[in-house]
Amino acid sequence: MDTTVRSRVGASSSLSSLVDFATGSHARAVMVLVAICLVAFLPGFFQIPPVDRDEARFAQASKQMVESGDVVDIRFQDESRYKKPIGIYWLQAGAVKLAEVAGIPNARTTIALYRLPSLAGAIGAVLLTYWAGLAFASRRAGMLAAIMMAVSILLGVEARLAKTDAMLLAACVAAMGALARTYMAGNRGEGEQAQAWMVPAIFWTALAIGVLIKGPVIVMIAALAIIALGVVDRSLHWLTHLKPAYGVAWFVVLVLPWFLAIVSRGGWSFFVESLGRDLFSKIGSGQETHGMPPGYYLVLFWVTFFPGALLAGLATPAIWTARREPGAKFLLAWLLPSWIVFEIVVTKLPHYVLPLYPAIAIMIAGVLDHHNLSRRPWLERGTVWWFLIAATAAALLVAAHIVVEHQMGVWAWPFAAAAAIFALRAWWLYEADGAERSLLRASVAAVLLSIATFGITIPQLPALFPALPIARYLSTSNCAPSLATAGFQEPSVVFLAGTSTLHTDGTGAADFLYEGGCRYVAVEKSQERAFVLRADTLGLRYRSGPRIDGINVGTGRRVSIAMFRSERAL
Repeated sequence: MDTTVRSRVGASSSLSSLVDFATGSHARAVMVLVAICLVAFLPGFFQIPPVDRDEARFAQASKQMVESGDVVDIRFQDESRYKKPIGIYWLQAGAVKLAEVAGIPNARTTIALYRLPSLAGAIGAVLLTYWAGLAFASRRAGMLAAIMMAVSILLGVEARLAKTDAMLLAACVAAMGALARTYMAGNRGEGEQAQAWMVPAIFWTALAIGVLIKGPVIVMIAALAIIALGVVDRSLHWLTHLKPAYGVAWFVVLVLPWFLAIVSRGGWSFFVESLGRDLFSKIGSGQETHGMPPGYYLVLFWVTFFPGALLAGLATPAIWTARREPGAKFLLAWLLPSWIVFEIVVTKLPHYVLPLYPAIAIMIAGVLDHHNLSRRPWLERGTVWWFLIAATAAALLVAAHIVVEHQMGVWAWPFAAAAAIFALRAWWLYEADGAERSLLRASVAAVLLSIATFGITIPQLPALFPALPIARYLSTSNCAPSLATAGFQEPSVVFLAGTSTLHTDGTGAADFLYEGGCRYVAVEKSQERAFVLRADTLGLRYRSGPRIDGINVGTGRRVSIAMFRSERAL
């Protein structure tokens, strides 16, 4: 080894030494992985305001559960919200109630509290990826797979949003990890080990949690994997070790009570809404302009699973060679059938395939641990993607500051520049230092980009969150304010300004203000003329407040909102 290569290896040894330390015991692995998760997920977690639209809708429905004390029904203002089951609302409402008991002020409008289940789900999914990986490969491979999940772009986003997908991921990884242990033990003829109660209990409990979180998605993933294995192996004898009779009974005990309660409350409307109008309608049509052609997830994968995605291409030849081995068969059964279904379904959102990413991470880590990555030069040249993604992201961060807020965002620059440097070294030193060290460098780059994006850039772009200055203006009132909005009808306003917030048009806003009392209206520019004409007709006396200019994240359009208040709202 020449002097140059030796110095490069020495400079990167600290990254690999962290993995060496972590693989010394399971306790160390958990400690290191939790630390990585906190560094990757916490930047921006407390600073970013409620994000339209899904996060704000989930948080508002959970907030109303706390306000009403009704733990059965799901409502957004006066309308039922039956797109998803109760699980995530229980978790979010529980987090807020605990915060109130602990004396945290303004807990019900603190969005970070509603995000805590997502944070816990994301960290749990990373730890469970490590646990699931141990069914197939070494402790080191499980660790590398978990790191890939922890620093992936898609999971980083979901960990910061108060919605279902991070917690669903944790349930899916737990269920598939238990299923994998049963399958692998059955293939090794370890009947006694496979018949232990712990693994079946994990599987059926995780399946029930997943159903309560997001309906039948987790059942589809597990069922398609089982069917695929049955077709390939022409046997499903190993399933008996999951104790299906007891397991199904336990599953029903966990799931059925709430479903019976919601049916007794509103008849079959929950199933009509959640299955008919939400789930099944996504199969044949693109809901809310989210229709995409097949291949969408394959293209998006190279960005959303950065930086681990790059090694997928290098690992594919080895995975294909090992496709008849039990471990590879199970992981491919976890991945391919459900991926095909998601590609066929017309409505596509990036997070739909997130429960399949752990299977990819484990396969890549297994190949990496056995040093079987492809050495084809044309594939290795693709490692430049590490640098291109990081450099592009850094440029976009600067552009976002300039375009949205007309300032340079200098605080994000050091982290973005460091991310680009780490990504450059990951690509440039790939051949000299090896794939594992390059992956770890790229992982550092991903964490630095996370800090720059979520911890610095997004919180410094207040124009993205017009609901926040609206709520702040209301908080200056000396009375208990009521709000109506015209033209800007995003759920974040309801969450921050109050459940009683009225969505109307310009004419309705004037009528609302005319009723008197401590009333405010937020009128988007397109509705101002109608508001003024109606106010003149009514002889309405009102006072003008600040004008709020920003961007409606839900539509991607710029908005200009004028605030008005009644004479008594002082």
